Amino acid sequence: MPNTYRLAIVIGSVREGRFGPTVAEWVAEQARKHAGFEVAVVDLADYDIPIELPALSPKHAGENYPRPEGMAPLTAALADADAYILVTPEYNHSYPASLKAAIDWHFTQWTAKPVAFVSYGGAAGGRHAVLHLENVLTELHAVTIRDGLGFPNYFTAWQDGEPIDSESANRAKLMLDQLVWWAGALRTARDASPYPG
Repeated sequence: MPNTYRLAIVIGSVREGRFGPTVAEWVAEQARKHAGFEVAVVDLADYDIPIELPALSPKHAGENYPRPEGMAPLTAALADADAYILVTPEYNHSYPASLKAAIDWHFTQWTAKPVAFVSYGGAAGGRHAVLHLENVLTELHAVTIRDGLGFPNYFTAWQDGEPIDSESANRAKLMLDQLVWWAGALRTARDASPYPG
């Protein structure tokens, strides 16, 4: 299908007992129903992602950046994607260190690509984490999508792997509609000319 875009749904938490895989699988199901994407779920727990970074910046080193061998499949998954959904909890009003490390080990993989957010947490539903991520991804020249999903008090808002709120699927569809629009627009732009910077 010429109008199908590669979507990477990234599970940002690696904490024991995490809820992220439940959220990510539901989001992946919505994305598959949407039919605008080839969907891959990327679980950061499956990769070697050190917190310590080399002195060389990925911005300046490009594809010669010295990443650990175990990170190669993650780098390939991010590079192949036309769009991303980051699934993140909120830890102490921000997002997990595992997600920050995965972002920081990469640069060109995010450039001129759209990123949407699905968050979960306590009363704020992960909104503080998303606000921080929007700043970080903007610095990496990604395009952040306004209409994401947040799940306040997720521990009582989900049942049998699905959100109780019946409007969640409609909100997911809006997010995916916007994401597929941006994925198409930005892929067309990248194909037409290299992104400056």
